[in-house]
Amino acid sequence: MPQKFSEYLGLGIAGNFALHLAQAGELEEFKDIITADEAAPKGLFPFYLPNFPENSQLSSYPLSSDTIQLPNRDVNVQMEPEVGLICKLTYSNDKLVGIKPTHFGAYNDCSIRVAGAKKISEKKNWGANSKGFASTLLEIDRFEAGGIMDNYSICSYLKRSNKLIPYGENVELLGYSYFYAKLTTWIQNQINTQEDFGPLEPLLEYIQICDYPAQAIISIGATRYTEYGEKTFLKKDDELFVVVYDHTNYSYDNITTLLQNEEYTQKSMSILHQRVV
Repeated sequence: MPQKFSEYLGLGIAGNFALHLAQAGELEEFKDIITADEAAPKGLFPFYLPNFPENSQLSSYPLSSDTIQLPNRDVNVQMEPEVGLICKLTYSNDKLVGIKPTHFGAYNDCSIRVAGAKKISEKKNWGANSKGFASTLLEIDRFEAGGIMDNYSICSYLKRSNKLIPYGENVELLGYSYFYAKLTTWIQNQINTQEDFGPLEPLLEYIQICDYPAQAIISIGATRYTEYGEKTFLKKDDELFVVVYDHTNYSYDNITTLLQNEEYTQKSMSILHQRVV
């Protein structure tokens, strides 16, 4: 993928789908984070900061629509199937005052699994081709109940030794803990108030350094793993699939069949297909 999003702020949400953090072995890192309610996400993390100082790992452009490059060190890496949002950002008096999601698509918040990382972002960007975003994105009519996203689900698979195996659960997007206005209100407040504490970082300070990017890619949280996905780390030559699809037009069985037949371009669907190298 050309660096078409090189001027976009890259942020991710931790803990916006029930049980995922426990599956990822990350609950301990967030034990001191107090949230507004039990279902609230734990925080936001940066995965890419445009125009940031070059000595920061977060200045490396990590997105690819076809490749995951494993780190050049001996660590476990997992796919994290998510929905990615393209958002327009509005600022006033050095604060974020508006977030408008315009498009959505299949996203892989590929992550290193290591204990003892000081910040979430340390596990999120290890250079080029360390993240995934589908080349086909879907336009959002309105980011609220009754809009197009009501009808969408997400699923994911790992293909190894020519076997296609479910990696994340097949779930509706409405299964996210925070969604629609509740989500954008939370993101706006979190960006404006999040401090350098525990695994979290001061995002508004970073945005100021980046000269207030007008657009962002925000990945809204990884879904739950299947038993296989929870225990299986990535290896060279694996193929990864994250599929966001209209469940009023396709069944889960339809999706499996399409991927088995290598039919990766369909209407009302965003498919991310990456090979691990």
